[in-house]
Amino acid sequence: VQLQASGGGLAQVGGSLRLSCTASGSIFKFNDMGWYRQAPRQGRELVAVVHKSGNINYADYVKGRFTISRDNAKNTVNLYMNILQSEDTGVYYCYADTDSSDYWGQGTQVTVSS
Repeated sequence: VQLQASGGGLAQVGGSLRLSCTASGSIFKFNDMGWYRQAPRQGRELVAVVHKSGNINYADYVKGRFTISRDNAKNTVNLYMNILQSEDTGVYYCYADTDSSDYWGQGTQVTVSS
């Protein structure tokens, strides 16, 4: 399984970006799909995940600003990031899991500048 992320880049404070992730290879019915991020000199942290049931979990610091969506048929997950803040800067990693394994994408850089 490979998770290919796209999107990200540079945005200004208050702006928007979209991240997309598509799973390829052996296609599983993933339980969770979502996004984590790692800010400079910080650990990796949850941004948002969506379960195959449709249940969504957002980190408190993105609630009301970010929206996650998932297409189970296409094994894709998108993250719409609005009202970006400088603290949102970091490397964003696509994530998916099954009952037995976790999978990570290669990471995509998001930089928010004022």
